[in-house]
Amino acid sequence: MKVTFLGTGTSQGIPIIGSKHPVCLSDNPKDKRLRVSILVEWDEYAYVVDCGPDFRQQMLNANVSKIDGILFTHEHADHTMGLDDIRPFFFRQGDIPLYAHKRVFKALRKRFDYIFTSEDKYPGVPSVKRIKIKNRPFKLGNIKVLPIDGLHHKLQVFGFRFNRFAYLTDMKTVPQEEIEKLKGTDVLVINALREEPHMSHFNLAEAIEFISKVNPKRAYLTHISHHLGFHDEVQQKLPKNVFLAYDNLQITI
Repeated sequence: MKVTFLGTGTSQGIPIIGSKHPVCLSDNPKDKRLRVSILVEWDEYAYVVDCGPDFRQQMLNANVSKIDGILFTHEHADHTMGLDDIRPFFFRQGDIPLYAHKRVFKALRKRFDYIFTSEDKYPGVPSVKRIKIKNRPFKLGNIKVLPIDGLHHKLQVFGFRFNRFAYLTDMKTVPQEEIEKLKGTDVLVINALREEPHMSHFNLAEAIEFISKVNPKRAYLTHISHHLGFHDEVQQKLPKNVFLAYDNLQITI
């Protein structure tokens, strides 16, 4: 299994428009972060988790010509607003499967009514196949995917475990029974917004504590804000099996 980090930034990305913060002015490519998303590939399958406003650029950066579907963690704009850019895939492949909680589909229908309507559909509008998921395993291609249920402040979000790889973002609270579902994971990805506490995201200390509970062989931090600091400086402070993810990083599990 190969995982490509399409984006590792928070909702505004890095650099933030108009910001003079030192991290936003950094020349290091690892300090430039698109909105958070990953591409997961195995055998002949390719799935994307989240489809934010940078989706088009991310697909070009990763040279992606086919996707088998998109999984949504939740409905916030930085995870959904690239949905219209599935059109090139639709033109080649037909209806694109979307996997999401029923609440997320309700939000998507409001924002992209022209995609989800069945009446007087404008030519060129993509079509999708809606697959509602709950907190129970489901099949993607030839593997079983295990949802991981958590809270982003008070909003329910899903993480996903693909065999021995798990991806969680925008988490603040994860019940113990959900943590147990992550045990035995070889590679864990988890959000770490900044060092200071935040009401809806793990900060760095909380992310490291969470990693210690799961005890994977390797862990990667994502959904990173400029307030966390320079990539190279932060990496030096992390435990030896914990790494800052960065855009276009590829890992193999």
